[in-house]
Amino acid sequence: METTPQKACLFCHRGEEATPLVNLSFRGAELWICPQHLPVLIHDPQQLVGILPGAEALAPAEHHD
Repeated sequence: METTPQKACLFCHRGEEATPLVNLSFRGAELWICPQHLPVLIHDPQQLVGILPGAEALAPAEHHD
């Protein structure tokens, strides 16, 4: 019998019962991140190195304030 992986934030590992989750796909994988850690993905993706395969190639968003 095949089991469905539990949806959880890739950074803090909290599941959908504890926090809302945003679905994203990257390199063919379906991933989840909570709103609290979405800024990490946008502004400091280097924090995801070792957690998200390929994160070392991601650049932070450029700010044009």
